[in-house]
Amino acid sequence: MAKRDYYEILGVPRDAPPQEIKKAYRKLAVQYHPDKNPGDHSAEEQFKEAAEAYSVLSDPEKRLRYDHFGHAGSQGFGGFDPEIFSDFSDILGDFFGFGDFFGSSRAGRRSHSQRGADLRYDLKISFEEAAFGVKTKIKIPRHQGCDSCNGSGAEPGTDLTQCPTCRGAGQVRYQQGFFSISRTCAQCRGTGSILKNPCRICQGTGRVRKEKVLEVKIPAGVEDGSRLRISGEGEAGTHGGPAGDLYVVVSVEEHSFFERQGNNIYCEIPIGFAQAALGAEIIVPTLDGEEKLRIPEGTQTGTTFRLRGRGIVSLNGHGRGDQFVAVRVVTPEHLTREQKQLLEKFAQVRKEEYSPQDKSIFEKVKEIFG
Repeated sequence: MAKRDYYEILGVPRDAPPQEIKKAYRKLAVQYHPDKNPGDHSAEEQFKEAAEAYSVLSDPEKRLRYDHFGHAGSQGFGGFDPEIFSDFSDILGDFFGFGDFFGSSRAGRRSHSQRGADLRYDLKISFEEAAFGVKTKIKIPRHQGCDSCNGSGAEPGTDLTQCPTCRGAGQVRYQQGFFSISRTCAQCRGTGSILKNPCRICQGTGRVRKEKVLEVKIPAGVEDGSRLRISGEGEAGTHGGPAGDLYVVVSVEEHSFFERQGNNIYCEIPIGFAQAALGAEIIVPTLDGEEKLRIPEGTQTGTTFRLRGRGIVSLNGHGRGDQFVAVRVVTPEHLTREQKQLLEKFAQVRKEEYSPQDKSIFEKVKEIFG
């Protein structure tokens, strides 16, 4: 029976680019794959036919000869190329998960090195330490590379030996009818070598659990919940893999006096009745120490003053926030007899000296209640 045209099989025009040919083949391979069509001889034949067409059209030299001489030109390279299945990890691997199923003669020993796990450390610091930064030491329990065997897992003075099953290839090849299949060697798990004399210190794992002391620098301006990444200070990798990272999660304690909002800080200062009425100069605590603040006469509760540049340093190093001071006028308690008399006299005088605003409020209240 005459062979069908390869372009017709894949359903692409003769000037189709390689990407279009690959896409068309992928679609057909997925549709007619034997695992999706068990017992369907027709689907199996179409699968083989598509694979043969792709093996020719995906190769520039073979495609050129086919375009000039047709199937007669393909005789020189044997038509279907079994090595086409070496591309299955790319064509079908994501769809079927055949990464370890389909192999090729080009697939060498598999590397089983793995990156170490990332670690987390919760660090609590004070409000002031977050504002100005701090250097502190922390202890991290983790797996580290074994010093005795240098992470190889083999007892010092001995070496890894070649796996007798796969002879160091890491894979075992099987011929199953139409398919040439490579599978990861079960004895060495794809490494190509086995441990006959495991290290007595790490029992062949190449890692030991130790506690390491690290000095951590917390930058000024760090906020509650911030994460600091320290590269390579996580768990050690296996089989020569890189170490993971350490993430320091910062928890900032609340302050008894200051409250932070962004890079600004807020506080409340109590002042006396006379200070509010007559004005005064008071001492205000700041992160940098005490500072004088002038309170004008007639200041009311809730009045807020700004101290520029007395807040938190910006984490990116550009500028610093402000400090906002809200005053609260404190009503005097436990007055002496003399103090009461003075206030009563003051009240009598003030009764005749309502400000226009006071009078308007009083009049409005009278209107409401009649």
